[in-house]
Amino acid sequence: MISVIASVRVKAEWLPEFMEIFKANVPKVRDEKGCIEYFPAIDIDSGLPVQKLDKNVVTIIEKWQSVEALRAHLKTPHMLAYREKVKDMVEDLSIKVLQEV
Repeated sequence: MISVIASVRVKAEWLPEFMEIFKANVPKVRDEKGCIEYFPAIDIDSGLPVQKLDKNVVTIIEKWQSVEALRAHLKTPHMLAYREKVKDMVEDLSIKVLQEV
């Protein structure tokens, strides 16, 4: 199993529309072979001094059975369509693919 943390910086004026498009795609992703967990999350103020809050970053928490399942996910028609719909809304994207040690 692998975990994925994807951070998407969204242009502030597009955040509501981005979330609508993203959430509409979630059930399709969860139905994919190899998907264990997939959901968007946003920062909350925990009051912890080390936390860096950013209201324009959506963090996607994912778990997949394998790297191969993740790679297949990125090529699905619904993900290709999703990326096309949000491409002008996104300022930056970073991804971490992790394995438990």
